[in-house]
Amino acid sequence: MQQAVNAAVVDAIVALKEASKGLPNALLRDLNAIHPNTAFNDLPQPVQATVAASVRSAFTMLQKEGYAIAEAQSARPRAPQPPRARGK
Repeated sequence: MQQAVNAAVVDAIVALKEASKGLPNALLRDLNAIHPNTAFNDLPQPVQATVAASVRSAFTMLQKEGYAIAEAQSARPRAPQPPRARGK
């Protein structure tokens, strides 16, 4: 898991560098625009593509290692249903 996260971070940094086209000021601008509340759509397009590819790669790696991947809604435990009142 740590390997997948590390690869995703490195890939995102490389994508930020490529998006700046070698211009240090553009790279700094893009880095400064990222903060804890940054949404996925706020990231530069090359970074979005890289993050999407990293996520797909991480899911594939986890599945190969035997982890089960499910949608968040289907993975949540259901609360027990209250007993039904019996009719007379």
